[in-house]
Amino acid sequence: MSQKSRIATDIDLKDDGIAHGYLRVPHSTTESAYGWIPVPITVIKNGDGPSVLLVAGNHGDEYEGQVLLMNFLRNVSPQQVRGRIIILPAVNTPAVIAGQRVSPIDGGNLNRLFPGYADGTPTQMIAHYIDSVLLPMVRYCFDFHSGGYSLEYVPTAHLVAPAEPALRKEAIGFLQAFAMPSSILIEGLTGDDQLLLGSCRKHGVGHMSTELGGAGTFSVEAYRAAERGLPRLLRHVGVLADDNSSERPPSTQFYLRLPANDLLYATAAGVFEAFAKLGDVVKEGDIAGRIHFPDVPWRGPETIIFKKGGTILARRAPAKTKIGDCVFALGTPFRRSD
Repeated sequence: MSQKSRIATDIDLKDDGIAHGYLRVPHSTTESAYGWIPVPITVIKNGDGPSVLLVAGNHGDEYEGQVLLMNFLRNVSPQQVRGRIIILPAVNTPAVIAGQRVSPIDGGNLNRLFPGYADGTPTQMIAHYIDSVLLPMVRYCFDFHSGGYSLEYVPTAHLVAPAEPALRKEAIGFLQAFAMPSSILIEGLTGDDQLLLGSCRKHGVGHMSTELGGAGTFSVEAYRAAERGLPRLLRHVGVLADDNSSERPPSTQFYLRLPANDLLYATAAGVFEAFAKLGDVVKEGDIAGRIHFPDVPWRGPETIIFKKGGTILARRAPAKTKIGDCVFALGTPFRRSD
């Protein structure tokens, strides 16, 4: 079993200046016996300083982060950088091109395949390259997500809160600098070893993520907030020079997301009639919605009740639903004590 990545690149990750190119993910098919999948990569380096990895397109149906990083890499100059910024704006390229959460080539959900496998499927190889090659090079990794086709979020940045006080303080600082209207903390997440987050923690890399809208659309509100927040975040970690015109970060409302077991799920297959919307404050026992049955229209709908109270941070976007689909995710507001 090979532990060395089979992915090559046509650019030097250590040279000063700006370079655009591809990661070459081996993929032999009937149509292309010696072929490779091109994963776009940009590296901007200027002398000494921290190294930062910026990622979007982890899921292909999440668009705001992809546009954010494409616009950023086209407009930033090496003279503005103090260190190195590595950018993967379409990291799971097959999924991005298809506009799907997972890769149409191998069904791979990149953010559930870390630390990857050098001799695995294309998506496993991408995860392995990030884990074994890129993360050891960097001090910070910022991963830009949205809700995708099936979920819509209020515009947020989020992170799984580290238990160690110094790391927790650092992570909270990312949220304050990026300063989305809302910021989500997740406590006690299980299975994070399969996520990019897990690989970041293994390598001692500071990590922050986002949920910039969703529902398979492009949120102007979320994008504009992220567009303002990205330079602030990069200046905060010292990789982008201060331009002396930096705006002060606006305040952000912190939420503690309810645990996974307290997310609200559909209890039947049918059409979901929601009784609440994003940002609503609900109470335990309130009606969340009703599931209707078009194939038996005279059958009464099934009512879903909120098991906990809180603020609605995410909702299921398609009305068509089935058992096991998340229909609402809630959080409770809090004030930082860090």
